[in-house]
Amino acid sequence: MGRLFGTDGIRGRVNSHPMQPELVLRLGLAAGQYFRNGSRRHRVVIGKDTRLSGYVFESALTSGFCAAGMDVFLVGPMPTPAISFLTRSMRADLGVVISASHNPYMDNGIKFFDKDGFKLADEAENEIAAMVTDPAFAWDYPAYDQVGRARKIQDSPGRYIVELKHSFPAGMTLDGLTIVLDCAHGAAYRVAPLIFEELGAKVVTLGVEPDGLNINRGCGSLHPEGLAAKIREHRADIGLALDGDADRLIVVDEHGTVLDGDQIMAVCADEMLSRGTLAGNTLVATVMSNMALEVFMQERGGRLLRTRVGDRYVVEEMRKGGYLLGGEQSGHLVFMEHSTTGDGTLAALQLLRIMVARQRSISEIAGLLTPFPQKLVNVKVKRKVPFADVPSIQAAVKNAEERLGRTGRVLLRYSGTESLARIMVEAQDECLVNDLCDDLTQAVETGLD
Repeated sequence: MGRLFGTDGIRGRVNSHPMQPELVLRLGLAAGQYFRNGSRRHRVVIGKDTRLSGYVFESALTSGFCAAGMDVFLVGPMPTPAISFLTRSMRADLGVVISASHNPYMDNGIKFFDKDGFKLADEAENEIAAMVTDPAFAWDYPAYDQVGRARKIQDSPGRYIVELKHSFPAGMTLDGLTIVLDCAHGAAYRVAPLIFEELGAKVVTLGVEPDGLNINRGCGSLHPEGLAAKIREHRADIGLALDGDADRLIVVDEHGTVLDGDQIMAVCADEMLSRGTLAGNTLVATVMSNMALEVFMQERGGRLLRTRVGDRYVVEEMRKGGYLLGGEQSGHLVFMEHSTTGDGTLAALQLLRIMVARQRSISEIAGLLTPFPQKLVNVKVKRKVPFADVPSIQAAVKNAEERLGRTGRVLLRYSGTESLARIMVEAQDECLVNDLCDDLTQAVETGLD
């Protein structure tokens, strides 16, 4: 059957394995039993994005958790980082997010947070998965008078808004700034505009009319082109694009130029280095981050520490080393001083804080980092064979590495959430990047055919 959990929880096409209501009900039972201990009442917070199928999986999870003896608190459509915060704030044993992040509406997914607001370790996921996938598993049901209750929490948006505003300096405002904000018709469509408006900005909104089917459709962090057009139309100071569950951020400057997570991390790391607040002078990122970011940190007396792909692995390394700033090129940015997971709205506030404090435009600030040319290609695959087991792919990789020398790098990996092989090439020579990426793509397509 394969591993149930991927790099960011469980994800798949609605009503196909693993995103089927009967499996999700068992998932609620299993997670409830795993986190239930002692005789006290146990709590789980469940949030979701705006997908139509969220109703199905919210109900299935609620049934499973209540049957396992846990009280369920439903908060409705809320950003993933809001569920992490509410889990801690409400002293819950577990937080659950129903979302497929940047995927289209026909997909959905489920991810968990522990009582401290961190994503579950692989060991915990494996134990829960073993219960779910064992058809003969004997459930430890509580007595009939110990089953859980479910109720909706009406003030959760206000709690999250106040929490994020506390991360912005007291006395500082966004007065005079015009922000174009794209919420991807997703989980942040209600809360994100209010946060920036309450801090004084003029907010032009996009992607704030979800209908259950339009999440991420031609908008949000994967499609910033509409945002760029609105910036020019309104002569805005900055554009902010969130994804479906609002845990990632892509920025567009006042000229319509798109800035990725690496460039945002460079700005924030530079500012923290100047204040002496970047713990260990270390920025944590993944193997996907641009080589230019590594050079950038070295030139400033800092270092870039790389992890495998997935913001959970970034967070694990940050916790292990006591580091405060980390993230991914895709826009997952973690400010450990304020949050335990990636938060697109929080990241935007930290960037705006630097803009206001320095009284400089976003294009001036982001000009600190010029990324090396990088090309990323996704190849659909039917099976995920180890690349080392395919001689033609290994030969293509060896040839690319020899031609690049120390001026670039090659990375091949499989997606943890989709049936895709990802090919990445970067170097200072853009023509070489394109040639090598084409060669590697052809090698992967033919080698895995």
